[in-house]
Amino acid sequence: MLTAKLTGQLTLNALRRTHHGACHPCIYTLSNYNLHNERQRTRDGILSDFSVLRRGFYSQSAIRPSVRLRETQHYGRRPFSLSAATIVNAAPAPVQPYLRLMRLDKPIGTWLLYLPCTWSIALASDPGNLPHLGMLTLFGAGALLMRGAGCTINDMWDKDFDKKVARTATRPIASGEVSRMQALVFLGGQLSLALGVLLCLNYYSIALGAASLSLVVTYPLMKRITYWPQFVLGLTFNWGALLGWSAVKGCCDWSVCLPLYFSGVMWTLIYDTIYAHQDKEDDVKVGVKSTALRLQEQTKPWLSGFTVAMMSGLVAAGVNAEQTLPYYAVLSTVAIHLTHQIYTLDINKPEDCWKKFVSNRNLGLLLFLGIVAGNLWKERRETLLQNEELQR
Repeated sequence: MLTAKLTGQLTLNALRRTHHGACHPCIYTLSNYNLHNERQRTRDGILSDFSVLRRGFYSQSAIRPSVRLRETQHYGRRPFSLSAATIVNAAPAPVQPYLRLMRLDKPIGTWLLYLPCTWSIALASDPGNLPHLGMLTLFGAGALLMRGAGCTINDMWDKDFDKKVARTATRPIASGEVSRMQALVFLGGQLSLALGVLLCLNYYSIALGAASLSLVVTYPLMKRITYWPQFVLGLTFNWGALLGWSAVKGCCDWSVCLPLYFSGVMWTLIYDTIYAHQDKEDDVKVGVKSTALRLQEQTKPWLSGFTVAMMSGLVAAGVNAEQTLPYYAVLSTVAIHLTHQIYTLDINKPEDCWKKFVSNRNLGLLLFLGIVAGNLWKERRETLLQNEELQR
């Protein structure tokens, strides 16, 4: 078995490693090495170990982070890491299943939920000013909680599906680490905290934010019903494009918010269709649907169309928000990035799909910086106009 080979290789490597050029050898110990061997072996309804490695890209590692090589020296020094997986692994054992249930060890989803909020907050900022740091922090906390709540709901709905796929069979609910009742209580805690964040906003934003809950609850069902669950995910994940503006301004300017929201939905269709191509074989086996299965070899033309629609929406939002040159310069870079992403995509290579998928975090951050720079440029432009009027 592949896992047995990995075990032998990792153990051999751990015994061979020494600290070159030092008086004292480094001592390496292999702790908590289990790799969920029993859960990831081929058995009734479970895919092969090769599939475990292929599907493992979503967790940003083909091997679960429970494989820990701890390095200690006589001087007590250890390698330092602040990765999300390291933080989860350092938590008390009883807490870890709940942190994995809310995907705290896989932060890419939180980023993709948070970034449309930052775009909207930045667009709503006064000319010449940076986005409100307190508002960005508040929405960051909200994104973390709501993404976690969405994952909990998803796993509660998909318990039976998850058991049939090796990658998801080790999820806390599917594996039995967390019962459905415990998950329900945990979900209540997450939603209560998220409500506390929402109540920090104005009344308009509270009502607008509450309206998104129906999408959060029903999205996990869509892959049973339609080949376009990514569209519903886009409606859900980009609600912050509406909420960020209303939180700053007190209400939505629909001439800005709707094009921005539309662009976010198109963006989700791009990156989540790419992501879905990793899972298409397993999706067929368990009987769920996705845009990857719907579009198949026509994926690239469709992604190109989504890109054109996304960029059109961003241009419209920028014009209506009176954005300036830096914003449009960054839009050009975003368009080039997406074009390269689609052109070089190999939908039959899961590792390439994963690489393209996670690159969208940087794309979202780039767009945020473009909005901020464009907003700061407004003050300079207004100052120049005022000086010209005075000279006249």
